[in-house]
Amino acid sequence: MSDIRVPSGTVALSTASVYPERTPDAFELAARLGYDGVEIMVGQDPVSQDIEVLQRLRDHYQIPILAVHAPCLLVTQRVWGRDPWLKLRRAREAAERLGAQTVVVHPPFRWQRDYAKEFEKGLARMREETDVVFAVENMFPLRARGNEVVPYAPDWNPVDYDFPDVTLDLSHTAVSGSDAMEMATKLGERLAHLHLADGVGTTNKDEHLVPGRGSQPCGPILERLAGNGYRGLIVLEINTRKATSRSERTEDLTEALAFARLHYAASSTAS
Repeated sequence: MSDIRVPSGTVALSTASVYPERTPDAFELAARLGYDGVEIMVGQDPVSQDIEVLQRLRDHYQIPILAVHAPCLLVTQRVWGRDPWLKLRRAREAAERLGAQTVVVHPPFRWQRDYAKEFEKGLARMREETDVVFAVENMFPLRARGNEVVPYAPDWNPVDYDFPDVTLDLSHTAVSGSDAMEMATKLGERLAHLHLADGVGTTNKDEHLVPGRGSQPCGPILERLAGNGYRGLIVLEINTRKATSRSERTEDLTEALAFARLHYAASSTAS
């Protein structure tokens, strides 16, 4: 894993976690609730795409921007242009200017044939040009009528590929039916970034539950990372869109942060 310059146990809030509230609301909530920083989900919200506005939010709330999630979702195909390499270059530039250590990137979609063909080599070239870490995230296959469709290339699972830095997303392990502890073990020091969320494994449903409300080993993963001297980020990327009020959303975000701190600290106390 690359030399990520954050203290052990750093917990950030993904700006996606406050949707349908906006990026500025994520800064306000992260600062008020005691998160160590934020991860910017670059998406449809114009603020998430504007480096100068993000700098002002960072400085106003005195909350660091620790990671940038490149716009590689289906719903963000037009954000920062259609060229996937341009998106990654812009994400890298944003990370460099904002002081973030990590860019989270998904594997290419299968229809992005040229991009998929050059993905591993292209990322390797980009890593040589910057200190920013490109952490490739595990995704999941889709299932219908007993068949499995993989919309990503070379695969939805980056664990067995030669990526030096990987993001492990625990909602995605629920959807794919993966053994998250086994994936963490296989990754070893290549585990550079954790998207902490939960899920019960509903078919084709990426739930992003508050950790502890699903079936994933969120607590044991945190305890193992703490015991192994993990130096990456822990990012709460949960779904609060069903919250009926700001106070309910705040309660979910507070519970998620408390869960992360408790289980990460548990290993330190035990050792």
